[in-house]
Amino acid sequence: MNGRRVLLAAMVAGLCAAGAGIVAARHSTASDAGSRSPASLASVPAPAFGALASLAPASRVAAPPAVDAVLARAIAGAGMPAVRTAAVVALGRELFFESRLSGDGSRSCASCHAPGKGFADGEPLSRGYNHAGHFRNTPSLLGLASKSRLMWDGRHAAEDLPEVVVDMIVSPVTMNGDAHIVVERVRQIPRLLHAWQRAWGERAAPTIDGVVAALAAYSASHGNEQGPVDRARQGDVDALSGAAREGMRLFEGKAGCARCHAGAAFTDGRLHRLGVPDNPEILRDPERTISLLRHYAVLGAREPMSVRSDTGAQAWTHRASDRGRFATPSLRGVAYTAPYMHNGTFATLAQVVEFYDRGGGAASELQPLGLDARERDALVAFLEALSPPLAPQSAPPVDDYATTAGAGR
Repeated sequence: MNGRRVLLAAMVAGLCAAGAGIVAARHSTASDAGSRSPASLASVPAPAFGALASLAPASRVAAPPAVDAVLARAIAGAGMPAVRTAAVVALGRELFFESRLSGDGSRSCASCHAPGKGFADGEPLSRGYNHAGHFRNTPSLLGLASKSRLMWDGRHAAEDLPEVVVDMIVSPVTMNGDAHIVVERVRQIPRLLHAWQRAWGERAAPTIDGVVAALAAYSASHGNEQGPVDRARQGDVDALSGAAREGMRLFEGKAGCARCHAGAAFTDGRLHRLGVPDNPEILRDPERTISLLRHYAVLGAREPMSVRSDTGAQAWTHRASDRGRFATPSLRGVAYTAPYMHNGTFATLAQVVEFYDRGGGAASELQPLGLDARERDALVAFLEALSPPLAPQSAPPVDDYATTAGAGR
């Protein structure tokens, strides 16, 4: 039996046994989802996170304040030392590209969150461990530090980022790693150990808490730079082209985009029903179908085997009124993260704007916008202006340290 069949068998087994180990979610309606989130949904037990350690400002080098805030939330255990943020982010970079944190050494965080693709993967639907098909689009990490909700269905609040990182490492759908083995890999791989010691101190033994904090800090360090839209909003009208300036007026006025795409990350963090059409590939591909069914079983949905479409937030709120609701995505770097929507159903920004202009799809809460072709083009120009050039990101050198050929990243 090959690796993908083994994974499928494990996922099917998980469907049958999911109810036994589920932690009940804290129910929430769409209106209050900005302040509440479900409990841990990790597919295997993960280390508990303790009190946040305080950061001594004098001991840190300059870094974006948003990253400092994420790091402060992510540090687990009151015994963690004061840190240099830049060194922790550098450790996170090493870990982000390190495939040996996954179960078989084949996948890293960068396998799905590729820097050159806006920290997404450029595919309509993502693929996980052993390249098995998943049922949602890979969300971008750009602007992560400013977001209030995480995941396409909004089931995690921003402060749950460490929990999400752990889940991505240990879930059989994503990296299929083991927390204890991850710590041993950090201890045994010289490059990772040196980065750990620079971040947390030479006497600090590697822990999963420190690994998760570093990964969270690195993941949140992208897309925070001021771009032409930010400068235009501060009064520099020449920062945008004429078309983009018109697009910004439409965005904040006639088109009403800013009602949901607000704040530093251009998202309100709330759940909305747009009527996005289903991606038929989810039911065509048995792997993607099983991934969808497993998701509903793990979240405690009633009769999960009867699910035939992605119903969004309803899976974790268990409320019929939340069927088809998804969290508003950030628009930071949006030009780099095609295809769009939770299931990658739109290939271009022009298609997204046309979808909104006609009032969305079936059961949508949107209203038609009544835009003409020039106005739609202007909105696209504004969205493209929200995507300034990305800082170059490359994988660190591979430290093979006695591994077999081909282990690496």
